[in-house]
Amino acid sequence: MLLLLLGIIVLHVTVLVLLFVSTIVSQWLVNGEHAADLWQNCTSGASFHCLASSSNEWLQSVQAMMILSVIFSVLSLFLFFCQLFTLTKGGRFYITGVFQILAGLCVMSGAAIFTVRHTDWHQASENTSYGFAYILAWLAFPLALASGIIYVILRKRE
Repeated sequence: MLLLLLGIIVLHVTVLVLLFVSTIVSQWLVNGEHAADLWQNCTSGASFHCLASSSNEWLQSVQAMMILSVIFSVLSLFLFFCQLFTLTKGGRFYITGVFQILAGLCVMSGAAIFTVRHTDWHQASENTSYGFAYILAWLAFPLALASGIIYVILRKRE
């Protein structure tokens, strides 16, 4: 049981790190010396220069979804530790699982909106590609969903 709990905690912390990195790092779109994320557009070259991101409503919804996913995942981890010590034997971690599933759905919604609508605030270019932070956001989605399902199925033993 101890190894199972340790594995779940490692999975949860991994999801949390992926969510933090994908929300903060400036690599959602990459075009040569230009990189863009949810918060700013940066150009490197002779000098590194960053400008504030667009105030587009779709971009703001992506920002909100990513922040909500981080908040739900942190709450889920906190609730897991609280339930670990207060839940009766045989009880399930429903609340923890629901918050983690919500975190997964929020990151999926944010990444899907970014995928479909990023041309509204960034000029489409032939050399533009998705950066590693965008990929980490999509990677966090199935991991968060899986850990949420594991929490719902998991029963507390001794």
